[in-house]
Amino acid sequence: MEVTDYKCLHCGHEYKGPFDKKVPIERVCPKCSSNSIRKVKKKPTK
Repeated sequence: MEVTDYKCLHCGHEYKGPFDKKVPIERVCPKCSSNSIRKVKKKPTK
């Protein structure tokens, strides 16, 4: 299991949380309790 960045599409809050492709987890924003959470893709560094 890895730790990745998430962002709430409702309030814009960003936070870190566990991620595992094998275990689907319904995510909830810790700030506003919305379930509109997306994994933030890291930009490649040059």
